[in-house]
Amino acid sequence: MPKFNYVAMNQRGKEEKGTLDVASQNEAINRLKDMGFFPTKVTEATAEPKKGAKGKKGGKKPAKAKKKGKKGDINIPMPKFLQGKVKPKVLTTFTRQLATLVDAGLPLLRGLRVLGKQERNPALKGIIEELAVAIEGGSTFSEGLAQHPKTFNKLFINMVKAGEMGGVLEVVLNRLSEFMEKAEKIKGKVIAAMFYPAAVMVVAGLILLLLMVVVVPKFKQIFADMLEGEPLPGFTQVVMNISDYIKDQTIIFPDFAGGWPVPGPAVWTPIAIFIFLKILAKTKFGSYWLDFAKLKAPVVGPLVSKVSISRFSRTLGTLVSSGVPILQALTIVRETSGNMVVARAVTMVHESVKEGDTITLPLETSKVFPPMVISMIDVGEQTGALPEMLMRIADNYDEEVDNAVAALTSLLEPIMIVFLAIIVGSIVIALFLPLIALIDKLGG
Repeated sequence: MPKFNYVAMNQRGKEEKGTLDVASQNEAINRLKDMGFFPTKVTEATAEPKKGAKGKKGGKKPAKAKKKGKKGDINIPMPKFLQGKVKPKVLTTFTRQLATLVDAGLPLLRGLRVLGKQERNPALKGIIEELAVAIEGGSTFSEGLAQHPKTFNKLFINMVKAGEMGGVLEVVLNRLSEFMEKAEKIKGKVIAAMFYPAAVMVVAGLILLLLMVVVVPKFKQIFADMLEGEPLPGFTQVVMNISDYIKDQTIIFPDFAGGWPVPGPAVWTPIAIFIFLKILAKTKFGSYWLDFAKLKAPVVGPLVSKVSISRFSRTLGTLVSSGVPILQALTIVRETSGNMVVARAVTMVHESVKEGDTITLPLETSKVFPPMVISMIDVGEQTGALPEMLMRIADNYDEEVDNAVAALTSLLEPIMIVFLAIIVGSIVIALFLPLIALIDKLGG
């Protein structure tokens, strides 16, 4: 029976080496998994004497060739400043592919080599090569991931670490890829639903600005010549005054006679507000109140709340079901919540669990989660099925997010049409009133 040399990690994350007498490489991998090890390298031991025999005949040349071959296998990683950022969609695809390879019985190191060769994204390609080098050097997969905190967040790293400790890395990678795919799906739906209204409003705003700054002032001069000093109709005069104000407060075209005019409040005020909000969002106090305002916004608030609850439930459920301790899982959920109000509620839950209390009481005190969610978590906690209940909550709220996005889109479209019709119609009526008055004067 052939022998296979193996390199594997035990449940503590330490490297173990040894030999197994089994019929095939797949049987060796399964045997190691039954022993509680996570294999990183499994090779047939009978292949080594042949290389040794060639070495005796050929002197040191085969050893040099082998050394060069190893160097050739490890590509020089791209410098980090040239790599750029890995997009979530690319990272999700990588996680799904790695989960498929590991689940099929391929050793982790070999799976990374395969994905590294076919990866087109230069940033992720360099990171995969560095991960492979780290594993070859004796580090665990989670330790290698921790070297790239900008690409792999704490959720990703801790789930992989839990999978290594429990010897179920392929299961954890599958759960992680499903989690990332669903998160990207929800994010994509929200962005797609908001893109159309935002694009329409931007184009409509530019058109209205062009009308008020360029078209209306030309009619003002025409009316002054035609009416020969007679006053304009009241509504027309209001529109003309608004046009003059907008023209004085903005920069649209350069004044070639006197150089470029200084920006008015209509130009620098929105820029100043945007910069102020960006700076405010960097502070803990400002970030909390901005997130609170998002949750309480009239139209968008319910949608933001549903997305936050879905993300909280799915993240915590995925972590707990993957074997991450509850306190550590709550810490990760707090740091990856994306909303300071939800993060504060999770902090209260963390302190409650730390003191030996339940999860539901601090959730109810926070007034962020609806009663239905709190009741379902309470039932899951009492029956010992908390992960399953959290995933069910996440699925329900994903459906509610879909319905909310569809309802918001259907509501915004008629509102925008009516708004634009009122604005454009008002301008047209204001421009026609002097013409009607002039026609009446000529007819009389």
